[in-house]
Amino acid sequence: MLTPTQTTQLKAKIEADILQLQEDISGLEAMTQPISPDNAIGRLSRMDAINTRSANQTALNAAKVRLAKLTQTLPTIDCAEYNECEACLVEIPFARLMLVPESEYCVACSEKLSE
Repeated sequence: MLTPTQTTQLKAKIEADILQLQEDISGLEAMTQPISPDNAIGRLSRMDAINTRSANQTALNAAKVRLAKLTQTLPTIDCAEYNECEACLVEIPFARLMLVPESEYCVACSEKLSE
């Protein structure tokens, strides 16, 4: 069970992360605009621009997924089950929640699931 102070810290962390992600998404959306073929850049420079756009698109997708998870997590922090692992029901440590507030699993279960 989280203490009221820990709950307050987590809420502040999630709110700050949400604001940061919204800013990041705006910037990434601008960097993932299509590259027009009539752009007067060389072939290698164009390929580099396309590769950069692809990397930015991947980052944009990851940011959108994390934003959705954080947005869903914020209202659940006050629930008693918030910091319980979905798989083993062990309490997820506060330090892990401060790093990844949207965590649904403890480290051990998360590693098992990723195998």
